[in-house]
Amino acid sequence: MKMKIFGIVGRSGNGKTTLLEKLIPAITKQGLSVSTIKHTHHKFDLDKPGKDSYRHRDAGASEVMLASSHRWALLHELRDEDEPEVEDLLERMSSVDLVLVEGFKHHNHPKIEVYRPSHERDALWQEDDTILAIASDENIDVKDRSLIDLNDENAIADFIINYLQIIPSGASSS
Repeated sequence: MKMKIFGIVGRSGNGKTTLLEKLIPAITKQGLSVSTIKHTHHKFDLDKPGKDSYRHRDAGASEVMLASSHRWALLHELRDEDEPEVEDLLERMSSVDLVLVEGFKHHNHPKIEVYRPSHERDALWQEDDTILAIASDENIDVKDRSLIDLNDENAIADFIINYLQIIPSGASSS
């Protein structure tokens, strides 16, 4: 099964992560399974210097897997490799009904932009046809796009589910 993906984009500080925190439960309560991919422009580390797994990576391991009875994580060092594309990351994920992608604004998947005019930052949607709707906390003219209240996560969830025509993996299509 090819997983459906939908992006949440916007300038830094506009509330993408806050929206995702509300959007994930709004989608899962409709019987859909959801995973996320978060893009960051920052160098990040999930590991701590001095820990065994950090020492493995520091010694040159390409990948280090951490596992417990509660969760597991795979840390992959890029070293001199290019940053992976969304498709490459999706191949490593377990199958779900929907993958929400925060960031990766230049990738060619459907998106909603979180836009707050009061932040006085340029909108992305005016230059990007893959942005289908704008989630905003103000009533603005979005021309041929859909405008959705940023504070109505259920309306945003419905927009995504309807656009992608997702049926929960456990439901029949009759």
